[in-house]
Amino acid sequence: MADDLEKRMLEKFPGAIEVLPPHRDLPSERTFRVSTGRIVDVCNYLKNDEKFNFLSDLCGVHYPEKDKKFEVVYHIFSIDNKQRLRLKVAAGTGEKVPSVTGVWGTADWHERECFDLLGIEFSGHPNLKRILLPDDWEGHPLRKDYPLSGR
Repeated sequence: MADDLEKRMLEKFPGAIEVLPPHRDLPSERTFRVSTGRIVDVCNYLKNDEKFNFLSDLCGVHYPEKDKKFEVVYHIFSIDNKQRLRLKVAAGTGEKVPSVTGVWGTADWHERECFDLLGIEFSGHPNLKRILLPDDWEGHPLRKDYPLSGR
């Protein structure tokens, strides 16, 4: 079934999906890199057609040495099929990632946390503001170039 999903994804989203090698050689840890502009379409497809009905986590990663310095990682799960899937989207500094709050409501808080701690902006988010830090906080403490001594 895993090979079938990969095949369906590549056929449905030509040029927008890259299959990444399994994490730790575990076939259950499947990962797709998705082009930024197609993330909402891919998530809608996975939820509605493939029954990935649970967004268990959405987080960000900072890679200061790369051209696209940020990566948003979506951990989704199909309760019906008992399958896990990981999606990754790369974003450059100042580049907005489309919000998936319209697909999974729980993305609201995850995207706000990602914005607050890393500064990744999500276009179309209904209420993108800080969630953990005070509104007047300067910087984003999960960036690798954030000063260790704080502000």
